[in-house]
Amino acid sequence: MQTHLSAEFKDTPRGREADAILRACVHCGFCTATCPTYQILGDELDGPRGRIYLIKQVLEGAPPTRQTQLHLDRCLTCRNCESTCPSGVQYGHLVDIGRQVVDEKVPRPAGSRALRWLLKEGLTSPLFAPAMKLGQGVRALLPRALRAKVPPRQDAGRWPQRVHARKMLLLPGCVQPAMMPNINSATARVLDAAQIQAVVAPGTGCCGAIRYHLNDQDGGRAQMRANIDAWWPFIEGGQVEAIVMNASGCGVTVKEYGHALAGDPAYAAKARRVSELTRDLSELLPELVPALRGRVRAPAGTLAFHPPCTLQHGQQLRGGVERHLAELGFTLRLAPGESHLCCGSAGTYSLLQPAMATQLRDRKLGQLGALQPAAILSANIGCITHLQSGTDTPVKHWVEVLDAGLVH
Repeated sequence: MQTHLSAEFKDTPRGREADAILRACVHCGFCTATCPTYQILGDELDGPRGRIYLIKQVLEGAPPTRQTQLHLDRCLTCRNCESTCPSGVQYGHLVDIGRQVVDEKVPRPAGSRALRWLLKEGLTSPLFAPAMKLGQGVRALLPRALRAKVPPRQDAGRWPQRVHARKMLLLPGCVQPAMMPNINSATARVLDAAQIQAVVAPGTGCCGAIRYHLNDQDGGRAQMRANIDAWWPFIEGGQVEAIVMNASGCGVTVKEYGHALAGDPAYAAKARRVSELTRDLSELLPELVPALRGRVRAPAGTLAFHPPCTLQHGQQLRGGVERHLAELGFTLRLAPGESHLCCGSAGTYSLLQPAMATQLRDRKLGQLGALQPAAILSANIGCITHLQSGTDTPVKHWVEVLDAGLVH
């Protein structure tokens, strides 16, 4: 794609990055075939190719409008288009740049600004946990739409106390400890059973994704730096061999710390090292399975698996959970159709675009329901919460089911 960026962007870091991404696009349109919003809306401007054109026009000097902003807002950033693209277009990075530029030029309505501020400040605040606890206490009284966002109170179970020679850092996350604490403790127990100690560094919290993708990129980078500062003594001292992520949304973000902080001379090298050390929990399964073989009692029946977009498209990790859990006796099945499509959760998307998110959720549940599963498994708290809001079938993280099957 030929480009002629305006003087405003031509020689800036984000302009140079965007220009390189735009020039990689060959207009083939393969991306539209796998874009969830294009499939539903049928509008070229609500598909990756159309959004690329919109961003190109803005960077070349065309004034964006509120409609431009809406087309970019409706993107899930699922990155399915990146899995399909034969030219390796880094659409996720481009849409982050485009949204930032458009938001600088197009004021949002007051209601939209307030909701986005509440999400980026509230979900990452220390007050989120007590607020969630209060909401769970009165959950039965909440309106149905709000009740769907407040999971019942969950018992996290015990955190293992054994000390092992092998240690790995575990990011607790921002909302996960309050909403579904058992995911973290189940992860620690499964690692413990394989003679690996999960270590939570004081001072770690949100990975930075919420702020970053709500166009508070400076705020997101500040949270990234805080995590790096908390982890660095463990990394520098050689105390840990990896940083484990049990939320694939956090995993794809931390794996891109090196990109996000490439322009920060004080953190660029550390950020690259953190990204190199980061592993999704499923990437550990090849060594966990031999350690756990014969020590797991798998449940009867079919378990449906929904691979989050941040796992299969963002991190390009496919098939590992199903294949390795099958070695331990679990029967996991993907949906018979559209297993590559987004469920509509997409971080804060389900709160900002509820109609589209609900339509995608119900479409996904229809496919998963065809398996008549005993439970639906996933690998990201956002997907789990969103899918559970539309079904009575239990929706869990796959590590919780593995943990439950451990024979002690």
